Order: sequence, then C-alpha cells, then structure tokens
Amino acid sequence: MALERFAWVLPYVAGGIALMLSLVAAGHAILYKRDSRAAVSWAGLILLVPVFGALLYVSFGINRIYRRAQSLRRRRKPLERSAASKACAEEKLRQDLTSEGAQLAPVARVAERITGRPLLEGNRITPLVNGEEAYPEMLSAIDGASGSIALTAYIFELDEEGRKFVDALARAKARGAEVRVLIDDVGSDDEVEEALGSARVPVARFNPVRRPVRSNYLNLRNHRKILVADGRTGFTGGMNIRRSHLVGTKQPHLEQDVHFKLEGPVVEHLQEAFADDWAFVTGEMLLGDAWFPKLDARGPANARGIPSDPGLERDVLRWVIIAALGCARNRIRIVTPYFLPDSALVAALNVASLRGVQVDILIPRVSDSRVVQWATTAMLWQVLQGGCRVWLNPPPFEHTKLLIVDGAWTLMGSANLDPRSLRLNFEFDVEVYCRDLAASLEKRIEEKIARSSPVTLKDVDGRWLSVKFRDGLARLFTPYL
Repeated sequence: MALERFAWVLPYVAGGIALMLSLVAAGHAILYKRDSRAAVSWAGLILLVPVFGALLYVSFGINRIYRRAQSLRRRRKPLERSAASKACAEEKLRQDLTSEGAQLAPVARVAERITGRPLLEGNRITPLVNGEEAYPEMLSAIDGASGSIALTAYIFELDEEGRKFVDALARAKARGAEVRVLIDDVGSDDEVEEALGSARVPVARFNPVRRPVRSNYLNLRNHRKILVADGRTGFTGGMNIRRSHLVGTKQPHLEQDVHFKLEGPVVEHLQEAFADDWAFVTGEMLLGDAWFPKLDARGPANARGIPSDPGLERDVLRWVIIAALGCARNRIRIVTPYFLPDSALVAALNVASLRGVQVDILIPRVSDSRVVQWATTAMLWQVLQGGCRVWLNPPPFEHTKLLIVDGAWTLMGSANLDPRSLRLNFEFDVEVYCRDLAASLEKRIEEKIARSSPVTLKDVDGRWLSVKFRDGLARLFTPYL
C-alpha cells in the first residue's frame, strides 16, 4: 500500500535523474571538448535524446586516449636533468643561419618554451640512407660501446638483420656493458624478447596489451626509434629494425628511409627520452657517467630533441611544425609515408603557399596501407587548391620522415604527419638548424621529385564517384589510422 501511495512520484524522480544526467554530460562536453563543433553536436544530442544521448557520450565522446595518456604521464616521473652543454643563444643562431635563414630563429624560441629543453650547439648530424648505410653504423656503435647501450625500437623483427642486432647486444652484455632494450608491445616480435632474454639482456615491453586484441591500430604506442652507445653516439629517425629496410635485396616489401647518426651534446636529449621511458616501464633510474657523460662539441649543427606524447597538455610537435611553416619565406619540403594533416596544418601549408612559399609534399605512390592511401587521396584537394605541389614517389615504399624549411631548418625523427603520430603515440624527433645538413637532404629530395609524378586537382576531381565515396569513407577514420 505504501508503494502504491507514492507510485505517482516515481516518474518525476526518473525524469529528474535523467535531466541531471543530461545536464552533467552536456556540461562535460561543453567544458572539455576542444572543438566547438564537437561540443555543440554532443551537447545537442545529449539534451535532445535524454539518457541514451548521455550514454552514447560516456561510451564514445570522452577522450579516453588523452585521459589514459595523462595517467601514464603521472606515473612516468620524468628525470629532472638539464643539459650541462652550452645552449645556443638566439643571436648566435641567427648568425649561423645567415640572413637567408635568420627568420627561423623564432621557431627555436617556440620550441624551447613548449618543450623546456635548450637548443644545443656543437653537434654533428650524419644522414644514413636505408638499412645498407644505417645498420652497419648502428652495429658498429654497439660493438664499440664499453659502458652502456640504450635501444628503443617500435618494430624489431627477428629476421636476418634483427638477429645481427640481438647478437651484437648479447656480445656487449657479455663484455660487461650495461645494456637496456625497450620494445613496443604491439610493434615488435615476441621472439626478440625471448632471444634477448636468453642472452640475459635486460628487455622490457612498453604498455603491454592483451594478446587477443593486439593490433597495429592500437593507440598509446611507443613509436620512438632511439639507439645510444656509451651516452655519446646516438641514432634516431624513422627506421625500424627489420630486413625490409635493405632496399637492395629481393623481397616483397621494401622500405626506403633515412636514419641519422648524432654526435655532440644533443645525444643527451636522446638518452633522457630513453631513460624516462625505461624508468616508466621498469622503475629503474639510469644515472651516472656511464649513461650521461660530459659531451663535447663535435660539429656545427644546433639541435634539440623533441619528445612528444598524448599525455601532454599541448600538441608539442604540431605546434613546432606550425611555427616553422609560419616562418617560411622561400620553400618547404615534406617527405612522409602517411599524410593526413588536420585542419590547422592544412591551413598553415596553404597560407605559406599563398604567401609565395614553394611547398612540395612527397608521399608514396603505393602505400603499405590501402585505407591510409584512400584517406590521403580524399584530402589532397585541400592542399592542392592552395597551390601546394604533391608528388607520388615510385616504389619501394617511402618511409622517410622529413620536413625542411628554407634550406636551414630540418625536422627528422619518428613522427608521421598524421593524427596517430601527432596526438596518439609516443614519438621522438629532432629539430636541426644547419644549412649544410638541409642542403644535402634537399638534394636527395630533389632527386626523388625528379623520379616522381605530380598530382593535380584534375587528377583528384577526375576519380570515379564510387572511388571518391570509398576514399571519403576512409577519411572518416583518419583519427584511428
């Protein structure tokens, strides 16, 4: 009888709870959605479809990638260390760049403010083309190391080339060097971990996932490629450890790439990034002269390491790139395997082109992912209409990641120009202010452009309607590719 007496209240209580849930969910969307269009869409859905709209928002609208990355970052506890090496003053940087490149000095100011790392002078940066040049240098550095070896790899396969690295690391461990190897749980083979473990080489996996759902499309991956020998000689770039980077061999899948050997004070930035990751995964702090020796000047380049990850409040690498594009006066050269820029990068490229800057974008003619290639094709009109030039590089697959501005500023490392690299994964890049390095890399890019075919608006607009629909559908999944 008592329940029946108050039954008339239940609909009002349920309605009140539904209203409260809707208001809380809509308020969350308004407060935390960076894109105003997304905030309006979610708030409208939540308020117009009570309860169900709130449930949809909780399930799909909250950025769990950012929240999880923030959680990882709180546990990382980055090392408190500032480079003892001499930072490059802005006046000296302008002198080194000469009048033709001095306009890029503000980029260094932006990068320092958002990374907290100094631009270091006195570095030597050596490009290493494909596995034929890079792997012997890397193996030689491992074999020559007596104190420490740090290696981070996204893809580490136990093929013929991977076995050489495992054996070299095992030899280093046997002769008494401190060796640490960090591999990504999604990108690298289980056999590599077993082989290193058998040789008693300390190895750890970054952000392990459950094997049934293991996929290359999972987020929060450690996409960095770093090797540091004795804290003095570093290697970084886009090259993984597998046989496919030997482009002179005969096999179904080959990958062109440029890796880099770094000597001088900037190597400390590579070692710091590795040490932070290693401490996060294992809890072990890598300290002392074996890992962080005093580094003397080795060359003319001014350089800075730029680690980026989705747990940061700012899109660090994206901001640095936009700063560089905004300072360009003459030319911009981009080489990337995956070209899926967001609206801000598209706008920056188009504005640069409309200002009279020559913008060349080199992408693979045949991608290693059909879906990515379709999505890229669907958005090319956005940069073509602004006057940017797009070139399709013939096989082997172009895996190089380079951005060069005005023949003076170079960005190289592990990041692609896509949302996965700029927002969803852990990446490491290096900005270099050096005219000689930029000139040598631009010469290589020009040779590639001479062998490539241009893409025009007519080509993009002339696709069959069914192909346009397929490509447009693929573009909808850009944040997850």
